[in-house]
Amino acid sequence: MHCKDISIRDVGFPLTEERISEAVRGWEVYARTEHLVLRNGGDHAVVRVFKDGSDGLFKKVVAAEAVSLPEGTVFVKDSRIDVLNVPALASVQERHPGKTVVVEGMFSHISFVREPGVLRLRAVDNVPPGPSRLRFLVETALSSGLIERPVVPEYREMDLAERVGEVRTEAVMFPCRVSGMEADMPFYFLDAAPELGHEATLIGCDLSRRIYRSIYGRDAPFIDVCPADAALDDGTKTIVRCCRVKEGHVIEGNTVKVPWGATVPEAIGAINALFGDSE
Repeated sequence: MHCKDISIRDVGFPLTEERISEAVRGWEVYARTEHLVLRNGGDHAVVRVFKDGSDGLFKKVVAAEAVSLPEGTVFVKDSRIDVLNVPALASVQERHPGKTVVVEGMFSHISFVREPGVLRLRAVDNVPPGPSRLRFLVETALSSGLIERPVVPEYREMDLAERVGEVRTEAVMFPCRVSGMEADMPFYFLDAAPELGHEATLIGCDLSRRIYRSIYGRDAPFIDVCPADAALDDGTKTIVRCCRVKEGHVIEGNTVKVPWGATVPEAIGAINALFGDSE
């Protein structure tokens, strides 16, 4: 809903369906106006208007239909919200289930959002480093204005430090020094290709295991922390980073995979593709 399609008016009559229909009929509105937000003190109502067929910048309202009355309408004023950003509005509506939410956001622009509800996106990634790279990508993508679905994210971040408790060998090996991981036992980083003075359990993904095998000529005890392998098959649309994807994205069922070093444009493309068939 574009703000230029909505007009807000302060009124002095009760915001009942009957009074709204009587009062609004005959008003002149901007030619593009499709909805009115009526305000009486702290009460708000959202109204759809039907206009005559006259030419010009303004048209006369010939009929009105209440979209929501005060008991079903919530007003939110937050100058941080871009009301032209569909995911941003969806996040607001999620906090007020069953309600129509009128939002006054950036630049005092007005819009509203109502159910049917949001589209859920689960993002699965590893930490540290934190916050996760995928969280940054998803949040930046959803704030870009280039995603026009009411997508609201949830984050599942797997902490590698918690998996150290599963290690039953003398030492542990992490995939990369960038993580800054440490442990209360001898620890190594696979990307340093170190000489091993202990039997070590490798925490990583299938690529880590293949690299280990290439360097040391054998397999190691292994704990799988691949985000793609951790994606739940419960019907929720999911995005993960995957080192097997070199560029763009790959969709498998309800999961979209982007490269481990994915860019924001790649994340935008992946999310739009994943929800491409969602109404």
